Formats: sequence, structure tokens, C-alpha cells
Amino acid sequence: MGKMRDKMVQDLVLRRYAESTSERYVSCARAFVAYHRRPAEQMGEQEVRQYLLQLALDKQVGAATQKMHVAAVKFLYAETLGRPEVVSAIPWPKVKQTLPAILSGTEMDRLLGAIDSVKHRAIVMTAYGGGLRIGEVCKLKAADIDSKRMLIHLHNAKGGRDRYVTLPERVLLVLRRYWRVERVNGPELFPGQRPGTCISDSAVRAKLHDATNKAKLAKRVTPHCLRHSFATHLLELGTDLRVIQMLLGHRSIRTTVRYTRVTDKHVARITSPIDVLGTPKAKQLG
Repeated sequence: MGKMRDKMVQDLVLRRYAESTSERYVSCARAFVAYHRRPAEQMGEQEVRQYLLQLALDKQVGAATQKMHVAAVKFLYAETLGRPEVVSAIPWPKVKQTLPAILSGTEMDRLLGAIDSVKHRAIVMTAYGGGLRIGEVCKLKAADIDSKRMLIHLHNAKGGRDRYVTLPERVLLVLRRYWRVERVNGPELFPGQRPGTCISDSAVRAKLHDATNKAKLAKRVTPHCLRHSFATHLLELGTDLRVIQMLLGHRSIRTTVRYTRVTDKHVARITSPIDVLGTPKAKQLG
């Protein structure tokens, strides 16, 4: 792709796209060009449609993967090449909204008890205790842990935004024990195998998978499951939805509403209007 690739990278930087998103966009654009074996400048809507159709029909990629390719090609033509008319009629694929499983409090205790490694137990507890995304917890620096104010500072999180989340007392105790045992050198809170790197997402997923099997949990436990369980448990404890939105770092409250479920416990606590009739609270009904 040469110069076009360089310009696309620059455009992504100028638009402040996350590094991981930029890498995926460039990779998708490269695959599009490689499929046709022609420069993108020489192609148009027909070639774009042909490429996306072969992804959906021949390769049978998932809807989310297809959406990433659509987004990348749209960016390539609309922003980098300045030809938005090429992709204006390209439809967005419908992606089914799915939510991961929710662990109960008992299941969460079993999961934590099944993690032998002090380091990985600290990672999982930090992820669940603060409702962090897997990438957020892996990239934490030691300086991000503010034990005086009991906060965790997240830098350049999803959407390029910073935010603070709560630092639970129990998580702080585990982090201190981990720090004493591991004697970590360097700024990374959870360093990787190579100096100057943080632990990888895949390493955490693998340990979580092992712990799930050891705890004999029937549910599929992923890092995102921990975050979703955090949000649902807060809801069950009566935490305001706006507070949950802030802690999760959602820009829109609609994302948070979709992210949490009205659980059986919530339903059981609801007072029916019929139980209010004839009581002092009935005045609120007019």
C-alpha cells in the first residue's frame, strides 16, 4: 500500500483513533487491496461490494468481523482517499448484541479461590473489583494505584478518555501482597515476560480459562464476563445507573442500560402500586 498506507495511518492518528483500532483498520485495508491485487485508487464501489460479499459468503466471517472491514474500507475511501461517494451506499452489517454470562457472588468466590498465582489473582480481582476492561487492567502502571484516595487512574481508555474507578480495600490488600511477593521492577503493575512490556490479554484469558475449569464452573468465563458481573452486582446492590455508567466509562447511558440486566433480586424488591393504595405513600399517585 506504500504511501496510501502511510497517509491512512496519519489520518487515523489525526482523528485520535486508538492504536489497536488503527492497526486493525490498516490490516483490513491491506487485505482489501491484496484481494483485488490493484491499488485502492483504481477501484470503486463494485470492488468494495465484491470484497465484502466474499467475506460474508465465501469466508463466512462473523458479523462483527465484517463490520470492522466495512469500517476500515469506509475510512480508507472517505477520509484517506477523499472519495466518500464510493462507500456511501455500502450498508453496515447488523451485529447481534450478545452479553456474556454473569457470575453469582458464590461463583466469583470459587473462581478467585481456584487461581493459584498471586499475580493472576491480583489481575482478576482488580478487573472485577473495578469493572475494568482486559486491556485496561493489563496496561496499568504502579503509579495508577492511588491508595490515599482509594482510586485507580485509567489513562487513555476506550475512546481516548481518562477516568477514575474505585479501588476496593480488598483489592488494595491483594495488590500489596502481590507487590511484596513478586518484587516488581519497572513502572508496569503487571509486567510481561519481556522487560518494558505489560502482560498480554491472551495470558490472562488462558489463566482465567484454567481457573474456570478448576472451579468447575459451567459458565463460559471471560475477562468481559468479570466486567459484566461487576455492573450487574452493583445494580443488585442498589447502585444508581448513572454511577455505574461513570465507573464503566460508557459515553452513553444506553450502553449501560444494555450492559446491565434487571435481575430476579431487583424484581423481588419492586413494590407494586396496589400495595401502596390506602397507605401514606398513595399521595404520590395523586
